[in-house]
Amino acid sequence: MSEPGSTKIFAVANQKGGVGKTTTTISLGAALAQRGKRVLIIDLDPQGNATTGLGLDYHKFDKSVYDVLLNETPLVDVVEPTGYNNLFVAPATLDLAAVEQEMSSVISRELRLKRAIESVDGDFDYVFMDCPPSLSLITINAFAAATDILVPMQCEFYALEGLTQLQKIVDLVQRNLNPSLRITRVVLTMFDNRTTLTQDVANEVAKAFPNELCKTRIPRTIRLAEAPSFGQPITVFDPTSKGARAYVDLAEEIDNG
Repeated sequence: MSEPGSTKIFAVANQKGGVGKTTTTISLGAALAQRGKRVLIIDLDPQGNATTGLGLDYHKFDKSVYDVLLNETPLVDVVEPTGYNNLFVAPATLDLAAVEQEMSSVISRELRLKRAIESVDGDFDYVFMDCPPSLSLITINAFAAATDILVPMQCEFYALEGLTQLQKIVDLVQRNLNPSLRITRVVLTMFDNRTTLTQDVANEVAKAFPNELCKTRIPRTIRLAEAPSFGQPITVFDPTSKGARAYVDLAEEIDNG
């Protein structure tokens, strides 16, 4: 158990899809769990990819994050063990897709997740929320609850533009819901240093976010792409692969602050 108030709560977010959000959430969480940290992954994407990527079948759960948001079900009642030491998940189900509409008249609806996570503060060292690739009420809930935002991003032409848009949303949430919120980590994913564009984008990100850009870069590899279909984090699926080693390095970098 950690001290109350010591849990680091990361929203893993990028408005662009396909940048490695879920892979980063799972792989980083698993690598930190292997370091002896207690880690909770909250799956906030209705597709439930973080849930299935950890080998769990979301059809089998009676309660999910949907119940936490809509019915104020205690978070502890939906947390499931993953089968890996120190690693737990609050699963998503397809019901989550309807939560936005169903919560339209709920008072303080943006703070439901924050209150739920406060109830397990100190039970985990890290909480990672896998956000959907859109600005939705679910994402706002995650930002209101987070102590940190981690942005996985691909080195492609429009990447920096997306990061700038995300920063504007963070500023808005900061002013209205969570004064201490900020982007604290940017991770370059699917990194291929053989291309000029990759190097150019990496340099631009380093200029825009000099203190937030992680030194560890996640390579583009087949093994990383394959791992979710086997329901395993890359650190379990192929622990000696380049992708696994990169996430172990990233876990060390983040854990050491």
